[in-house]
Formats: sequence, structure tokens, C-alpha cells
Amino acid sequence: MLCQTSDRAVSKTGSVQSKSTRRDGDVSDLTGRTVVLIGGATGIGYAVGEKVVGAGGSVVLGGRTSSTLEKASDALGVRATWQVVDTSSPASVEDFFAELDSVHGLFTTAATYVTGSLRELSEADAASAFESKFWGQYRVVKAAVNTLTSDASIVLMAGAASVRPPGAAPAYVAANAAIEGLGRGLAVELAPIRVNSVSPGTIDGHLWRSRPDDVRIPAFEQFASATTLGRVGVESEVADAVVYLLSSGYTTGSTLYPDGGYALR
Repeated sequence: MLCQTSDRAVSKTGSVQSKSTRRDGDVSDLTGRTVVLIGGATGIGYAVGEKVVGAGGSVVLGGRTSSTLEKASDALGVRATWQVVDTSSPASVEDFFAELDSVHGLFTTAATYVTGSLRELSEADAASAFESKFWGQYRVVKAAVNTLTSDASIVLMAGAASVRPPGAAPAYVAANAAIEGLGRGLAVELAPIRVNSVSPGTIDGHLWRSRPDDVRIPAFEQFASATTLGRVGVESEVADAVVYLLSSGYTTGSTLYPDGGYALR
């Protein structure tokens, strides 16, 4: 069941073949559009939620922790609802979308995985990036298809490691590259629904702030030196790229790299 902190709810009302209510040519106007953000209670997902709501849209937040979802929904205001979902469970993902009707945008950041070298990781640990990040998003799109409007936009979350391996983490690199390939394949299969990917570099945000300074600071210095802009990014910069892909009516099958030029060096 969708949870809310206001009188607004997302209801099941009928056809998903609705036309966009956006003004022609205004990619920043998301009035009347509902965007599902799985992993949207924290980090980049939450930053996207702020921008969607700021542009007049509504968001449905998904994640595993109800208290975190409720807090984020409260902060986003009357155009935010939430529901618990676990992307590792097909049944949970299907139940999540069974509560929704017309969805105009979809973005998933929820993933938990282990990275490391070929020599040090077990096969199960190496597979975790695929199981969580690749298959988690695959399950979400598969369950969402029948709720997506004909002018909907899906944004997949990959990473700049797809084109420039950051070190000895081959399975993680391959998983991110596979997500970009999935985006191109889905763009062909699901057209006119648009499907794109975003592949950020290292971002100073929720994930990295949970790590100790003696890990975070050297990592940031190393990454910054590997970019053309000489710094790490912030969550709002990735969110800008995601909102562009959610709203641009003539972009599909593409990957954006908000990585400070990391992929170029």
C-alpha cells in the first residue's frame, strides 16, 4: 500500500496511454508527471526527488526501510508518497507496481554489492554487482512496463567504471557496462518509451559520507586527480543529468557521464 503524508495519493484509474502534460519544449516542467524513485529516500535518488518536485512533478519513493522512506517523503512534501520494496525479490517489486497506475518516469539507485579483484573475490561476491545492480534494475523495469505511459522515460544507473576501470574490480566494471547495454536494448524494445543510462564518477554524497575520513579523503584525492575538472562531483550534479534524461523527449538509448571528465583521461 502506498503511504503518504498528505491528502494526495496515486490511484489506479485506467489507461496508461496518456499524453504528457508538459509544455512543449520545456524540459524542466514536470507538472502532472509521476516519477518512481527506487532508492529515492537517500543520496542521488533523493536529490532527483527534490528536482522533480521542484519542477512540479510527483514522486513515489521505494526502498527497504520504512522509517527512512517516511522521513524523506515528509521532507519532499505533499507530492511525495512511499512504499517499501526489495529489488532482490521479484514478488516485492511486482507488489510495488501493482499499487501504481500511470508512471511517467523511473529511476533506480538501490543496490548492494561487493567489489574486488578476480583473485580475492569468491564467485558469489563477484556476482553481487550483477545480482543487485543489474538484475535489480532489470526486475524493476520488467514489473513497471504495464504502468508506464507511452511517453515515459526510464533512466538506468550504471557508473563510469564501465568505460574506465578504476582498479582491480572486473566484475563490477562488467556489471556497469552491462547496464549501459541493457539501456540500449530496452530503448529499442520499449519504444516509444525512452530508456537511457547515467554513469557517474565518484560522488561526494550519502554513500561516501558513511565511510571514515582515512578512506574517503585519499579516495577523493585520487579520483579528482584522474578527472579533467580536478574534483569529485556532488549528488545534485548527477540529479541534473537524470532529470534531463527523464524530461528530454528526443533522447533515448544514450548514456550520460557526469564524471568530471574521468572517462576521458
